[in-house]
Amino acid sequence: MKFSAAACTALVVSFNIWNVQGFATSGITRTTTLPFSWGSSSQGPSFASKHLKKKLILSTAKADDDDEEETPENPYADPNYPELEFVNYDDPNYVVDQGQVEDEYFTKPTEDDTLEQIEAMREERRKRNDEFQFETYHTKVLKNGQREYCGEWTTYRTSTFLDSVKEEDKVDANGMPRLLKAKSVLRMVSSGKKVSVETESDWRVDGERIEHCERVATEEETQGLLLSNDSGDDDDDESLAKLQQLQVEKERQTKQMLGSSYVPVQLSSFDFRGQQGNMIVGNAYTVCDTTPLPLDNPLEGEEHDGPFQEMRTEIGIQDDGKRFRVKFDYRVQGAGPDDEDEKKQTYSLGEELPPLLLSSLTVCREALDRWPISTSPVTSGDDNDESSSQEKFDISLFGPPGAPGGLYDPPPVGKDSQAAQYMMIDLEGGASILFPFKLDQDPNAHDGGAKSWVTSLDWSVGKFRYQVDRKVLADKKLKGLKTLELSEVQSTDADTWRPTDGGEDMRQ
Repeated sequence: MKFSAAACTALVVSFNIWNVQGFATSGITRTTTLPFSWGSSSQGPSFASKHLKKKLILSTAKADDDDEEETPENPYADPNYPELEFVNYDDPNYVVDQGQVEDEYFTKPTEDDTLEQIEAMREERRKRNDEFQFETYHTKVLKNGQREYCGEWTTYRTSTFLDSVKEEDKVDANGMPRLLKAKSVLRMVSSGKKVSVETESDWRVDGERIEHCERVATEEETQGLLLSNDSGDDDDDESLAKLQQLQVEKERQTKQMLGSSYVPVQLSSFDFRGQQGNMIVGNAYTVCDTTPLPLDNPLEGEEHDGPFQEMRTEIGIQDDGKRFRVKFDYRVQGAGPDDEDEKKQTYSLGEELPPLLLSSLTVCREALDRWPISTSPVTSGDDNDESSSQEKFDISLFGPPGAPGGLYDPPPVGKDSQAAQYMMIDLEGGASILFPFKLDQDPNAHDGGAKSWVTSLDWSVGKFRYQVDRKVLADKKLKGLKTLELSEVQSTDADTWRPTDGGEDMRQ
């Protein structure tokens, strides 16, 4: 069969047009060559077919470029980490977590919410400090409840509450009360332990308490000790009468001491907050317990605010298995240890509040898991000899009285009228104490100028010299601690580094 040239050309064009339509439908471009007869020769796609396919491919590439231009380029995107999301904060439409969307998770807090959150953070810090104080006291002072302190307690009673002392003899020429030393010492054993209590709090230490135990030593525990002047050498009736009198006095003294609490019965971590009067710093510590003043018109206030009928405090320093502490017992007039409860007076707010007067102080010289000996045997002088070390041990508790040169760092004691209510005495064992014998509770005392009170203990032991200052607030906040400060210096360098600021506050 023979075809004309025009018919063949029309057939080729028609087939390529069909091929282009197929591409538009399937999206696939491929070159197809159809063999056909033109006489005796073969011919591939025509020029028109090639031109159409080239134009179609260019149009498709241009369309892909248009799609890419529609996607905005993110300047924060990192091609090395395509899986990460980078936020363009410069985008004006970006409002996520800026508190600009209603019901957004991160809303702008109100002022009350902010203050509440700040107080919650402060309370958490206070509780962590309470826990630290609680655990440190249990570890350092009570030795984790696994060891005991054995010691000799010497009590000094003031003439203020002694009926046996005449009224004109109760104060000396300086207006200070007289201190009468007990004729016998008490041999006591002290310890403490943790106990568990029920609590709904999630804070661990809220379910724990510390209980102290102070008891009289048994005869078996003190057997073989070199006793001081508790016994006589004569067997006559006069000596026996003195011994009986001493025994009666010791029993009364023991009953009074064990019946007076110087620390809460169950000490909690919250009791180390400061306003309760308990704290530990370094090798020193202090504890406190009070009895409120009977009022016929009491006001609701802070739990640990005064006025008080009784206040008992204790300060102590420990070093290398030895401990030196002093207990102070303050009472209002008429509430002495020998006064009857029926005669104790009731007061009213609005009238002048009675001051707290020193009733007694007790000096405790103690050693860890052994008895300190106040009367030492003659030693050989050999440093390696056990008796020689015993001699050194005794000196640190029963050696010459007084800190060398007085208090290492005399604290501020207020104006002259307030300073006149302080006493300082030297104690055996190289110690000195400064303390007020009268604590005013009335806010108008000293023309309202009494801002704080301080009790100081200076003790030199071994290579070191320590001074602890227990500074409390005034008036009804008398129980609350202002600071508990401890200074520590090598004994040989004490005079070189002695403060010369005239009794300024250590914090300043």
